[in-house]
Amino acid sequence: MTPFWRTFSRNRLALAGGGVVVCLFLIAGLTPWLSPWDPNHPDMQQMLDGPSREHPLGTDSLGRDVLARMLYGSRVSLAVGFVSVGIATLVGVLLGASAGYHGGLLDALIMRLVDLMLVFPRFFLLLAVLAFLRPSIWTIMAVIGLTGWMGVARLVRAEFLTLREREFVVWSQSIGASGFRIIWRHILPNAMAPVLVAMTLGIPAAILTESGLSFLGLGVQPPYATWGNILNEGKDAIELAWWLSLYPGLAILITVLSYNLLGEGIRDALDPRLRQATGRFARLLR
Repeated sequence: MTPFWRTFSRNRLALAGGGVVVCLFLIAGLTPWLSPWDPNHPDMQQMLDGPSREHPLGTDSLGRDVLARMLYGSRVSLAVGFVSVGIATLVGVLLGASAGYHGGLLDALIMRLVDLMLVFPRFFLLLAVLAFLRPSIWTIMAVIGLTGWMGVARLVRAEFLTLREREFVVWSQSIGASGFRIIWRHILPNAMAPVLVAMTLGIPAAILTESGLSFLGLGVQPPYATWGNILNEGKDAIELAWWLSLYPGLAILITVLSYNLLGEGIRDALDPRLRQATGRFARLLR
């Protein structure tokens, strides 16, 4: 058993979060077979019907089955989370690696760009950008990704500043290895642990951002179902149809919490210094 898995398996909260994440993937993948109804099929005779045997989570203002829309919404929300975090990670790794390895003027320019991006509150920056663009699932993915790379860039830069002074990097430079090879074959694989943690914690943040935008009507547009736009529909009928707010809210809460627990568990298992500090703190409390 590897030290990582030994430490991770002791964290019951992280295991529970990982189990929920796996279940979410299975549900999203099996949605066409699990969904009892077409998520976009209206039924004017069953508008705002409460939970029943026919519609376990009730119906919305157009008579569409909420369970079907929740299932299909999970696919959209997870896709937005993964694609946007992938974009942010790619941009952050490229800029952070360039700044950390080369240093000098390039480092200063990239870090000033990071500072400039961090000056603006991210959510308001997203609102400003989306005000000039036509909201769609691809636009949301790109905008969230291109406004969320700064933390990854700073993490990668910090790791590169440390690793570029190590013996294996100096030896690679002494035998004439190119900077590209040193970055991608030697330094970057050793700097990926904090990036993996940042990606795991970034996915729920992206899902929460997309849900917030959809709730405001600026996210993924109908007829696509997302948890955010189901909430948006529910706010206008919250006194009549409580299920339109409760179930998507719970789905967002459970998903975000599970990913955060999983990310914290991975971070604790990958960072031996954090494990040692936690162990010393526990011994002091005895």
